[in-house]
Amino acid sequence: MGNPDPPKAQSRHFPQRSESVASARRFVRTALGGAAPHVVDTAQLLVSELVTNAVLHAATDVHVSVRTVGSRVCVQVSDARPARCLTPRKSPPYAGTGQGLAMVELLAYRHGFESGEDHKTVWFELRSDGLPPPSSGWQPALPASFSSRETVMLVDMPSTLYSASEQHRHALLGELALAASAGDGLGVEPEDLAAAHDMNNVISACVTAALKQHPPLTDIHSLPLPVPADAAPSMAALRQVLELAETAAREERLLTLPALPRSRAFQQWLLDQIIGQLNGGSPTAWTLVPHEPGVSPSELVPWDHSHVRASRVPTIAADETNRIVAANGPAADLLGWKADELVGHRLTTIVPEHLRQRHISAFTSLLLTGQARILGRSVPLPALHHDGHLVPVRLIIQTQETTDGRTVFVAQLAPRATEPVHAQSAPEKGQPSAPQEPGGPYRPIVPERDSRPSGSDTDMSALERLTLLAGIGNALSNTMNLHEGLQSVGRILTQQLADWCAVDLLDNHAQVDRACVVHRRPPQGLLPQEYEGRLPPMSQVARGPLARVLRGAGPLLLTEAPPPPQTESPLDTQYVELLEQLGTTSAIIAPLRARREIFGALTVARMGADRPFTADELSLVDDVVRTLALGVDNARLYQDTRNVAERLQHSLLPKLPVVEHLQLAARYVASSATAQVGGDWYDSFLVSEGTALVIGDVTGHNLDAVVMMGQLRSMLRGIAIDRQEPPQAVLRRLDLANHSLYQEATATCLYGLLKGPAHGPWEFHFSSAGHLPPLLTTAEGDTCYLEDGAGLLLGMDPDMPRPDGTSDLPPHSTLLLYTDGLIERRGESLDHAMARLRRLTATLAREPLDVFCDELLIGLGADNADDLAILAVRPTPPS
Repeated sequence: MGNPDPPKAQSRHFPQRSESVASARRFVRTALGGAAPHVVDTAQLLVSELVTNAVLHAATDVHVSVRTVGSRVCVQVSDARPARCLTPRKSPPYAGTGQGLAMVELLAYRHGFESGEDHKTVWFELRSDGLPPPSSGWQPALPASFSSRETVMLVDMPSTLYSASEQHRHALLGELALAASAGDGLGVEPEDLAAAHDMNNVISACVTAALKQHPPLTDIHSLPLPVPADAAPSMAALRQVLELAETAAREERLLTLPALPRSRAFQQWLLDQIIGQLNGGSPTAWTLVPHEPGVSPSELVPWDHSHVRASRVPTIAADETNRIVAANGPAADLLGWKADELVGHRLTTIVPEHLRQRHISAFTSLLLTGQARILGRSVPLPALHHDGHLVPVRLIIQTQETTDGRTVFVAQLAPRATEPVHAQSAPEKGQPSAPQEPGGPYRPIVPERDSRPSGSDTDMSALERLTLLAGIGNALSNTMNLHEGLQSVGRILTQQLADWCAVDLLDNHAQVDRACVVHRRPPQGLLPQEYEGRLPPMSQVARGPLARVLRGAGPLLLTEAPPPPQTESPLDTQYVELLEQLGTTSAIIAPLRARREIFGALTVARMGADRPFTADELSLVDDVVRTLALGVDNARLYQDTRNVAERLQHSLLPKLPVVEHLQLAARYVASSATAQVGGDWYDSFLVSEGTALVIGDVTGHNLDAVVMMGQLRSMLRGIAIDRQEPPQAVLRRLDLANHSLYQEATATCLYGLLKGPAHGPWEFHFSSAGHLPPLLTTAEGDTCYLEDGAGLLLGMDPDMPRPDGTSDLPPHSTLLLYTDGLIERRGESLDHAMARLRRLTATLAREPLDVFCDELLIGLGADNADDLAILAVRPTPPS
C-alpha cells in the first residue's frame, strides 16, 4: 500500500490593485492544474470574490496560498489589515454586491477566518468527493480598532429601506473604485475615496453587530449603534463621495442607476444622524423628518403582494420593468378586468394611448436620473378601461422596497367621484415616535405592554380618560378620509386600551362592511387588513355577538367563545373566527348609534389571561363609542354631501361640440387637498356667429356653489343663444340676471366667440368678468396672455359697462381658458404662477391637445388645493 500524496502548497503576493483579482484567478488555476475541473472553477470564483474584498475594503496588498491534500483543496487569502473585520451582509438574489462571503459559505466544504497582529486571513476548503459541509456561518464582530466608541440612536429605522440603501451604497463605491483604477476618478480624490470605503465598511460592520445584539421585533425599530467616536469627519467625506457618485450615476457615467428619492433621502438621514449625534446633536426619528413628495415614510414595511390584495383602495403594483406584479379587486373592477388577468401585463395596458409614450419616457427618466415628477403626489389623470373608455382617477404612486432588494411602484387609483386617497397616511406597522425633546432622552409614544392599562378603567385616571376620548374625536375631525380616520382611532385604542380593535359599519342596504381592523402587534404572518371588507349578510338566523349588537344590544362583554347556537350563520362564524385567529381572550363589542339609528359596531379585544376586560370597563367603552359614532356619522354625512355635489357638478359639465377643423378639449378636477367641489365650470356650444367658449368660477366650495354654477351656466347659454349679442353684452345681461337671484354672490366668468372658416383666419372676441386672462400659445412655442376685455366680477355692479377684447388665432395655436386652481399656490405671487404656466404650455405647444391638457394637470394640477377647470381650443386647417 503506497504512501498518501504529500501536501502541495504554492503562494503568491499581489499588490493592492484591481488587476490583482484577475492575476489571482490565473494563479489559482495554475496551482490547481491537476484537480477536478469543478473544484478549480469553484476555487477561482471564491478567490476572485475574496481578493476583490481585500483590495476594496482592506486596501492592502494581498497574499494568496493554495494547498492540496489528497481530494481536498485549501485556499487562504490574507491582507495586512486585521482591524478591518469581516462583515457578512444579507445578500438577497437581486443584490448587485455583497455576495462574496455568502458564496464562500454556500460553496465551500469548510470556511473561516483568523486574525493576527499584522494580518487577517480568510480560508476555505473544497473537496472533490462532494461531501456535505460540516458547518457554516460567519461570526462577525465589531471592529477591534475602535479606540473609543459613541452610541448613536437610529430612531424608527426601517429595516428594508436600510438594506436597499446599503446595497446601493456598496454598488456606487465599488464602481468608483473600478473607475479610479482605470484612471477616471469622476472628480473624487483618492484619499476621500479611501476614507469613504473605510466608513462604508464601518457602518455595515456596526449595523450588522448591533442587529445581532439587538434583534428587531418589528420592521421599523430603533437601533443603538456604537460607532468610532472620531468618525464624524470621515463620515462627512463618505457623504460627499456618495453625492458625487449619485451625480455620476445620473449622468450615466456609472452602470449603477441613481437612487430613487426615498432611498436617497434615507441615506442622507442615516449619515446626518451619525454625524450630528457624534457632534453632540439629538436624534431625530426617520418618521418625523419632513420630506418632499415621493419620500413619504408612510409605507415603511417590506412590500408584500398580500398587502395590495387586502387593500380596500383600488391599487396596482408594478416592478422596475414596468410590469404589473399585483392588483386588487377594487382596481380590477374600476378598470373592467379580473385582478389575476392584469398581473403580467405592462403598466401601459391601463394608460390611455395618447399618454403611453410620455409614460414610458417619464418612467425611464425616473430610473436613469432618480428624479421623480409625480411620486407621492395626487395627480388627476385618466386611466384606460378594458372596454376602451377613459376613467377619471386621482393617481398616487409611492415606492416600497422588497425584502430581496428590489423596488416596487405601488399606485392607488381613486375614482374622482369618490374621496381621494391622501399620500400622507400613518404607518400600519411600526409605531410613529415622539419628537426628541432638547436635552431629553428619546421616548416612544407607544408604551411597552407592562406599562399599559390593566385591570379596569378605574386604573385610567380622569385625565387619561378625557385624553383618550379627545384623541378619538380629533382623529376623525382632522381628516376627511373616513378610512384613514378610523385607522388613526384604531391606533389610539390599541395604544391605550386594547390589543386590537375592529369597526363594522352598515351601509344603506343593511350590508355589513368591516371598515377597519388595527392590531397593536400582529402575530408573525398575520395581516389585519385581510379581515377588512364585505361580511356575510346579517340573516334572520344570526344570533352571535355582532348580530345582537347591530340589532340594538350592548355593549357586550365577551370572556369566552360564543356557544354553538350563536355561531350558526356565516356572519356569526366569521366573527368567531376573527376572535380566534387574533388570539382573543376577552373583548367588548358595542353599538355605534347616531340620529336614533344603529349603523355599526366597535370591537375592542385583549390577548392574554393576565389582563382581561371586566364589567367595570363597559362604561368607558360606552363613552368611546359615543365619541366614535359622532365622528363617523359626521364624516359619512360630509361624504354623502360631497358626493352629491360632485355628481351634480359632473352632470352639469357639457359634452363639447364637434366643429370642423377645430379641436376642443376640457378637464375638470375637484380639489385633492380639501376634498371639496366648488363652482368651477367650462362650457362650449355653437351659435350662429361661431363657437362659444366659456370658463367660470363661483365663489365658495360647497353644494350652494355648485347649484349657483349650474344656474349661471344655464342662464348664460340661454342669453347667448337667444340674443346673439357680442360677448360684453351677454356678460352684462348675465350679471343683471345674477344680481336679481343672488344679490350677495360673486363669480368670475369669461365668455368668448371664436369665429372663422375652416381654412382660417380665426378671430377670438371675448369679455372677462374678473377672470384670469386666456393664454395663447403658438405652434412655435411663443406665448402671450390676452389681457384686453377685463372687467368687474359678476355680482359687483351690474350697471357698469363691460369692455371687450379681440385676438387673432394662428393655425395650430392653442388657446387655453383656465380657472385659478390650476396656477395659484399659497405663498406664491400670481405673476410667478402665470410665468410658470407660460413656460409649461410653450414646451407642450406641438403635443396633441389631449396630451396638452393632461400634462397641464400632471405639471400643475397635482396636489391642487382648489378645484380647477381648463378648456383648450386649437384651430387645425385642412392640409
